[in-house]
Amino acid sequence: MGQEKYKNDFKLTAHDDSLLEPYSWNKPRIVFVNSMSDLFHKDMPVSFIKKVFKVMNENPKHIFQVLTKRADILEKHSEKLSWSDNIWMGVTVESDKHYDRIKSLKNTGAKIKFLSCEPLLSPLSKMNIRGMDWIIVGGESGPGARPMQKEWVTEIRDKCKAQKVPFFFKQWGGTNKKKAGSMLDGKKYKEFPKIID
Repeated sequence: MGQEKYKNDFKLTAHDDSLLEPYSWNKPRIVFVNSMSDLFHKDMPVSFIKKVFKVMNENPKHIFQVLTKRADILEKHSEKLSWSDNIWMGVTVESDKHYDRIKSLKNTGAKIKFLSCEPLLSPLSKMNIRGMDWIIVGGESGPGARPMQKEWVTEIRDKCKAQKVPFFFKQWGGTNKKKAGSMLDGKKYKEFPKIID
């Protein structure tokens, strides 16, 4: 990708030097901690995970969003971690094969819990969102993107509305995600948990 942090491609790499950055930010930020990685990778030492949590704990003016597909590892380590209110913990639930991740997330000490249904690859009719604080939905994008059906999205939106869970519709995706946009039934849904409304 031409970036220094990705010189090892996608081999597991812990960036200890980046841990000091949040201390230098004067204005509050929303930080997506793992845009191209997973803090709960099976080979990530728990000592490094604890270092990341210490930084998040010591920078309460920033909101840190952490997303994982390794919900089993997240659940295993949860009691060893300090869950300050500014840590939003999410799991990816892209299809009905991954409902188990929601159960694992519910068993953590995270104060704000969210689900990322992106890329949404199947209907999630039996998804239990009780106890969730935020749901994000989006379609897959790029060459070879698998299609997302509108009824899959509206079903989740309606479930969120019924249970008063903020719903964020990111994109339709596809081969031209910009053209496809993010309108759903003539409206943009960009809701957030009440903490930052």
